[in-house]
Amino acid sequence: MNNTVDDLETIRQEGLKALKEKLGIVGMIRFIQMFSKCEGDYTAERRKNIDKFNREDFYNFLRERGEME
Repeated sequence: MNNTVDDLETIRQEGLKALKEKLGIVGMIRFIQMFSKCEGDYTAERRKNIDKFNREDFYNFLRERGEME
C-alpha cells in the first residue's frame, strides 16, 4: 500500500465511517475518546461555552454535517 496523504485521508474517512455504522455516533465518539489525551477541565469549559449555543444552532450544525435531515 502506498501511504500517500490521500491514502491516509481515505483510510481515516473509511475508518470513521465503519465506526459510525457499527457503533453509532455516540459509540464512535466514545471509542475515539479512549485514545485521546485528555487535557483541561471539561465541566468548566462546557459551562463557559454552553450559553453560546442554543438548540437551533445545534440542529443546524448537525444538518450541515449531514447528520440530520
